[in-house]
Amino acid sequence: MLLPLAFPLLLAFFLLLLAVLVLVIELRILRYAYRKIGVPPRYMFVVLLLSLLGSQVNIPMFRMGGTLVAINVGGALVPVLLSLYLFLRLPMRGRMLLGTAIVAVVVHALARIVPGVGIAVPMFLPPLAAAIVGLALAFRRAPPVAYVSGSMGALIGADLWNLPRIAEIGVPLVSIGGAGTFDGVFLTGIIAGLLA
Repeated sequence: MLLPLAFPLLLAFFLLLLAVLVLVIELRILRYAYRKIGVPPRYMFVVLLLSLLGSQVNIPMFRMGGTLVAINVGGALVPVLLSLYLFLRLPMRGRMLLGTAIVAVVVHALARIVPGVGIAVPMFLPPLAAAIVGLALAFRRAPPVAYVSGSMGALIGADLWNLPRIAEIGVPLVSIGGAGTFDGVFLTGIIAGLLA
């Protein structure tokens, strides 16, 4: 009689333990990745929290025809501010600009307008392109170059470059750094830090 009741409780305990373990490991990986790109460990949690919570917040900017164009806090504003911080702080501005241009061209070539949804980019494309560009342009200091190149390249190549085609999407709100590119921009910071 006790065994059937104990099994679900034991299973729930082990699943909770597994979830906590995965969370701790992921937070350590994120801390390591952000430290490599140049974010002090004490600010890592704030950047991560702003990115995740901010992905739900769009700030309206202007109208193009019948479509309101907004900027997503987590997918655009936070990466732009972090990239600006790294750009001004580190002496690799030329490499960051060149890397951003290269990633923007690659991302733009593969970005697709999805009517009724937005602009879609393969999730792992910006981080992989950014890691390759970072390693090629600044081998020993690749992570910050990869982060800036990937974040800004994804936003420019997918969203900003396609603004003239906004009418093809056919939705009342388009968000720069929103659902179609958020994954790529967010993953860029993690994968760029780890691969580069």
